[in-house]
Amino acid sequence: MIETLKQLVEIPSPSGMTDEAIGFVEQELTNLGVATKRLNKGALLATFEGKSPGARLLTAHVDTLGAMVKDILPSGRLRLTQVGGYAWTAIEGENCLVHAEAGEPVEGTILIHQSSVHVYKDTNNAERTSSNIEVRLDADVHSAEEVRALGIEVGDFVSFDPRFRRTNAGYIKSRHLDDKASVAILLDLATDLVDADLPHPVHYLISNYEEVGFGGNAGIPEAVTEYIAVDMGALGDGQHSDEYTVSICAKDSSGPYDLGLRRQFTALCREHGIAHKVDIYPYYGSDASAAIRAGYDVRHALVGPGIESSHSYERTHTKSLEATRELLYRYVLTTMGDER
Repeated sequence: MIETLKQLVEIPSPSGMTDEAIGFVEQELTNLGVATKRLNKGALLATFEGKSPGARLLTAHVDTLGAMVKDILPSGRLRLTQVGGYAWTAIEGENCLVHAEAGEPVEGTILIHQSSVHVYKDTNNAERTSSNIEVRLDADVHSAEEVRALGIEVGDFVSFDPRFRRTNAGYIKSRHLDDKASVAILLDLATDLVDADLPHPVHYLISNYEEVGFGGNAGIPEAVTEYIAVDMGALGDGQHSDEYTVSICAKDSSGPYDLGLRRQFTALCREHGIAHKVDIYPYYGSDASAAIRAGYDVRHALVGPGIESSHSYERTHTKSLEATRELLYRYVLTTMGDER
């Protein structure tokens, strides 16, 4: 699972540029003999057969935060527009790739314009905004014309170096654990589902536009009645989730999640000794809430590993990944309506 996660986060896939990452997941599932289908929007649907009517859907998103080239400056630097929601300070100093439409990706570094403390007095207190965060290209360019000669143009995607690390203490540090950690969990879970005697069919929806709000709101099979978003638990002041348990969301910015499903999840955790926390995320939305807004008549829930420093340089622990996987496994083996 951890090796799969490492491979996933090292595939650049900001929202809108996810074909390679979707292809990776598609190949992993195909290797297991799982039937898959590409949707028109570019997402991936996979199906595990079950005995009884009614179906469950587990979704995780492979798209990540990123940026696009907004402007090519006379200095040869680039200005950015954000893809997804994050603070500019979260990517300052990060290495990146500019995915030129014509030619190979070009490396660079994201910096504030007045980055040198030996030159600019306001480096420390300057507000970080779209007008002063720039990409310094690792190329001998000093004009917009020279940048364009590299094949770079406005609208090209920019991806961030994930800097994946696994520590001896079991921590995973990387960008894009949101939500590639959950995708890795589903891929690992699939190794059990292919031979499991499932009471109901289970679908995977690997979505590709979650970070911009509409990833999981289409392509849902008609038989689905329970829709589970597998996505990160957010940590911070006033939160109860942590990096060592599975987080079960009771409510986010879209409102409460299905009470019956939440109670079923907490009961399964108690029954099987799965470390868990119930939490509320005030500034959060998921593919499950996007499906509800789109008008789907499903019971919806949100569970996932706890991720520290979400939408920045993130961290979790293998215990959280394992707890999430175990809860999902126990859930898909239950009969619908078994709310314990």
